Amino acid sequence: MTRSIDYGNLMHRAMRGLIQEVLNDVAAEGLPGQHHFFITFDTMHPDVEIADWLSDRYPGEMTIVLQHWFDALVVTNDGFSVTLNFGDNPEPLYIPYDAIKTFVDPSVEFGLRFETQDDGDDDTEVDDDDAAEAPMDEMAEPQDEKKDTKAGAAQVVSLDSFRK
Repeated sequence: MTRSIDYGNLMHRAMRGLIQEVLNDVAAEGLPGQHHFFITFDTMHPDVEIADWLSDRYPGEMTIVLQHWFDALVVTNDGFSVTLNFGDNPEPLYIPYDAIKTFVDPSVEFGLRFETQDDGDDDTEVDDDDAAEAPMDEMAEPQDEKKDTKAGAAQVVSLDSFRK
């Protein structure tokens, strides 16, 4: 059996670590300047904790916006919890990093896209079709959340070049 370095999974963990570090900074210091985040996640992931009405309304995936109003942002090694306002109803959510599909900061045109592999393991990879750019208007978001920024293209980091 030949041993090899799994650069794809190493890169995957590094990108999840980047998200954790950014959220840790926001939890401690708040959002700097015009930064804000669109975070799309798998609502069916077994460790996601959201209200039943949210999982019914967004079966499969949901995009949250961390911008003007969010509360109780707590970041851990496995994921983060946050309370968001949906139609004047505060709702707590817990999102593990492994459930995140995209993380976008349109203020600086930065974005990451993670997609689950079909082979049944928990690793993720970037789809070739999404590797170049992901237009912001293709991002779904809860209708109760408002975004007041210009739609633009986000830079998406492709992990495919690191996979064998």
